[in-house]
Amino acid sequence: MSNARTARLSRRGLLAAGGALGLGALVTACGSEDSKDGGSDAKGAAKSGPWSFKDDRGKSVSLDQVPTKIVAFTGVAAALYDYGIEVKGVFGPTKTEDGKADVQAGDMDVSKLTVFGNRYDEFNVEKYAAFQPEVLITTTFDAAGTLWYVPEASKDKIAKLAPSVAVSVFDRQMPKPLQRMAELAGSLGADLKDAKVVEAKKRFEAASERLRKAAKSRPEIKVMAGSASDAIFYVSGSNFSIDLEYFKALGVNFVEPPKKAMEANGGWFENLSWENVDKYPADIIMMDDRASTIQPADITEATWKKLPAVKAGQVIARSPEPILSYDKCTPLVENLAKAIESAKKVA
Repeated sequence: MSNARTARLSRRGLLAAGGALGLGALVTACGSEDSKDGGSDAKGAAKSGPWSFKDDRGKSVSLDQVPTKIVAFTGVAAALYDYGIEVKGVFGPTKTEDGKADVQAGDMDVSKLTVFGNRYDEFNVEKYAAFQPEVLITTTFDAAGTLWYVPEASKDKIAKLAPSVAVSVFDRQMPKPLQRMAELAGSLGADLKDAKVVEAKKRFEAASERLRKAAKSRPEIKVMAGSASDAIFYVSGSNFSIDLEYFKALGVNFVEPPKKAMEANGGWFENLSWENVDKYPADIIMMDDRASTIQPADITEATWKKLPAVKAGQVIARSPEPILSYDKCTPLVENLAKAIESAKKVA
């Protein structure tokens, strides 16, 4: 992840954006407008007819037919899956070391997916070419519209094989990318008037109202967004991340590291040593749920265990890269609302 002011954030910092640990970078988005012929690999997609979509970079992709040979970042594929669009080719965190589905894979059956790369800087271009992709879909975490999880070393080769589409998840509130993903799914053949889709959006809106009311009734509750690595504890500011920006707009009282403390990380987060993990008082701690980070139950640092929120059991999961469907984002909103409603003032 990146930001507009610091487009060349470090590789470590990009994946650590929002308080997340990882090794990665963004790569400038580009792509061919040529289409490829392929079989029906996108469940729910229209069978024929021209297709076009203008993405969040302002780029329009047009094909003679609705694409069925779709390759997508895992989290994007998971979102499309919730709309009935079954993408068979993915790149990004898909399987954990024990072969189980990564949290970013959502409800997809990962055993049936063609995986071109399971971690950052892994992308099998030859395998991708053999797949005959018609379009590559991912997200973008900066104002420049760079493609998430497309390796720098192979980006040009990848771009020549299929056009790309990017949904922006930079410096905007969650409802906007949710809307854009729904529009993209609709263009690919999803029925946005389907009862399940309509109900999912209603549940998201109800959860958002619940969070608004919870935040208003408990303004004294301080929430910290964090992420854990072996040597560093990351504390996120609420700028740039679609979830934190939205929750803040709904009234959630977040820990906000000073801008100066976050400058080295593009304004996304502050690095703390474990000795200083108690720098910011917090009643609730939201912890990065991605496989690349250390999960709360596995943190052994004594300073962590002494935190009031930890001792009170007021630690909840956070998804810095949420699956952009109303179905998957609703629990994130509900969990924070519930945590604030029931939280004890401990900080």
